[in-house]
Amino acid sequence: SCQQEAARVAKEIKSKLGVLLQKPENGIDLIIPYPEKQEKKPEKLQKPIPEEALQWRESLDHVLTNSCGLAMFRSFLRSEFSEENIEFWVACEDFKKTKSPMKMAVKARKIYEDFIQTEGPREVNIDHYTKDVTLRNLVDLSPVTFDLAQKRIYALMEKDSFGRFLRSEQYQELVK
Repeated sequence: SCQQEAARVAKEIKSKLGVLLQKPENGIDLIIPYPEKQEKKPEKLQKPIPEEALQWRESLDHVLTNSCGLAMFRSFLRSEFSEENIEFWVACEDFKKTKSPMKMAVKARKIYEDFIQTEGPREVNIDHYTKDVTLRNLVDLSPVTFDLAQKRIYALMEKDSFGRFLRSEQYQELVK
């Protein structure tokens, strides 16, 4: 029956995920550590010229592809207690560029544990469907594993935080 097949597939996925998400006993974590977020002094970014900052209004992409824009948007989200959204987006961008399957597996587990897993330390707000798709994608890793979740978080930032960022005092000071 259809239900039995669905249950069999779900059990198979859970089994594969269990293997992926377990800490490896062979010391891989020591060989290829996920770059931990180190406490570092805030970078001294060169202040963008007003014309450059004005271009940010055109789209969230303009902000995220500009190092100063990204830093300012991250700072703004931190002030709104929603920094996990930009951190997740950045982690996904980094994941997409990862070539080594070993490093990809380590990064995927870290992203899952930090951002996707229920009650993870920096859990992002995604719907159950997106979470399920992402979990299934973890079984067969590829650069697009987190694409749906990343798109959902991007849309959330674009629809919600981006407008407030453009109206923020911090941004308004730049474009004067």
